[in-house]
Amino acid sequence: MRQASVTRKTNETDISVTINLDGTGSYDNETGIGFFDHMLDQLSRHSLIDFTVRSTGDLHIDDHHSVEDVGIALGQALAQALGDKKGIRRYGECHLPMDDTQVRCALDLSARPFLVWNVDMPTAKIGTFDTELVREFFQAFATHGGITLHVDRLHGFNSHHIAEAAFKAVARALRVAVETDPRKADAIPSTKGSL
Repeated sequence: MRQASVTRKTNETDISVTINLDGTGSYDNETGIGFFDHMLDQLSRHSLIDFTVRSTGDLHIDDHHSVEDVGIALGQALAQALGDKKGIRRYGECHLPMDDTQVRCALDLSARPFLVWNVDMPTAKIGTFDTELVREFFQAFATHGGITLHVDRLHGFNSHHIAEAAFKAVARALRVAVETDPRKADAIPSTKGSL
C-alpha cells in the first residue's frame, strides 16, 4: 500500500496530509488560502495521487509559513509512500501548455533533492496570493520529498496561467515517475541498488 500520512505542528502551523500514490486524483484540500487550494487540487488531479490536506496557520501574518510547511509535509508523505522505491519508473517529464503559457518539468525521485526554478512571474500577486510562494512550495516539496526537480517557463505572460501550468507540469511528471514499471516491477531503478 503506497500511502502515507504526515502531521506537522509548529508555533506557526498545524498541518495534516494523507496521500495515496495509487489513487485516482481525488482531493480534499483546505488550507485557508483559496488560490493555493486550487493549485493543490491540480497537483492531485493531474498526478492521480489522492491528497487530503488540512492546514491552519498564521495567515494573519501572511501565507508563507502555511505554503512552505504544506510543501514540507507533502514531500515527507511522498517519500514515506514511495518506501524503498522498488519498481517505480523514477523519472518523469512534461511540457505543459496552458493558453499563453508553456512550462516544462523534468524530475528524478533520486533522494538527492535539488530545485532548478526558471519560472519568472510577471506580477507579485495572483489575487491576494504572493507569486513568490509558488517557488517556496516546490523548494520545500523537493527538499523533503528527495526530488531533483527542474521547472522552466518557456512562454507565458499571465501569472495565474504560469503558476497553474507549473503545478500541472510537476503533477504530470510525478504521475509518470511514481508509476510501477511493468518491465522492472521487482527492482530498484538504480545501478547502486538503492535510492
